[in-house]
Amino acid sequence: MPNRNLATDACPGVLTVHQAADGAVARVRVPGGQLSAARFRVVADAAAELGDGTIELTSRANLQVRGLADGVALGARLAAVGLLPSATHERVRNIVASPLTGRDRPDDVRPLVAALDAGLLGDPELARLPGRFLFAVDDGRGDVAWSGADVAILSPDAVLLGGTDSGLRGDPVPLALACAREFLALRTDEWRLAELPDGPRRIADRVGDPAPSRLSGEPVTRGPLGRVDQVDGRVSLVAGAPLGRLDRAQAAALAGYDLVITPWRSVVVVDLPPDRAGPAADRLRAAGLLLDAGAPLARVTACTGRPGCAKALADVRADAGPVPGVDLPVHWSGCARRCGRPRGDVLDMVATGDGYTRGDR
Repeated sequence: MPNRNLATDACPGVLTVHQAADGAVARVRVPGGQLSAARFRVVADAAAELGDGTIELTSRANLQVRGLADGVALGARLAAVGLLPSATHERVRNIVASPLTGRDRPDDVRPLVAALDAGLLGDPELARLPGRFLFAVDDGRGDVAWSGADVAILSPDAVLLGGTDSGLRGDPVPLALACAREFLALRTDEWRLAELPDGPRRIADRVGDPAPSRLSGEPVTRGPLGRVDQVDGRVSLVAGAPLGRLDRAQAAALAGYDLVITPWRSVVVVDLPPDRAGPAADRLRAAGLLLDAGAPLARVTACTGRPGCAKALADVRADAGPVPGVDLPVHWSGCARRCGRPRGDVLDMVATGDGYTRGDR
């Protein structure tokens, strides 16, 4: 079992940054991945003016700004546009959601995301959740429900715990919040619900009367890329960020559009009139964003590596690429921790200080 100091939660936020080898790293929570054009522009400008100019996309559909010298200035900018609504709860607003919800099908869980976020912010007790604790809200398609979230809502009324169906059914947001409170009541030094001995069963029994039937599913390890026709006649464009990072030119290409950040390190440009979809796609491609699932880097991920991470043994971003003859997604890691590794079947390329070895985890 973990042996941790509960007072030391190193998961970064905006007000509590992580000191990396290349400067401070701030993580901006974006519940449900929904990001207006105005808010994205504030993040992009802050990255350019206060950081190293790049924006990292995380597997929880959040954003990271690196190379910061002034985290206070970043916090002030984000608070001014509503991206930092609570100093006490900022690191617990980890909510992933089906990125295309309400757009390519009528089912829309964005109201559930908003209610869940409001419930988190409104409960002082839940500010004690670890920064790694994750909520998911799935509109029924199964794209984020089985992602290993601590508490997941599977629309319309199912609640999953630790990646498995708990049997809990009912009004999903109050149930999800109740499960989070029970985790706090039961935990000692666990950061994740799955680390709690027999956690899903114990929490489900304390919260309600679990149904005997169980749902099952598999993690979705990669999302779509390219054009998606919306049910309202408009168009979305799903663009992958090479190695999960937006450079200045790519951020500029996305500026002016309402966006959804996905758990697969891609960005959805949403609600485009059909006649604007083609020019927008050309603009994104010209900046180096990936709209084709067959692009060489579409199935390649990497950790920060050197020089940004002091633990890394190689500049993995310079080395990362497809591995000939391998059909699996490939993740390049600067050390054995394998930070940022996607879920599911992945070929690990792990730096050793003298090249790379293929991992089998």
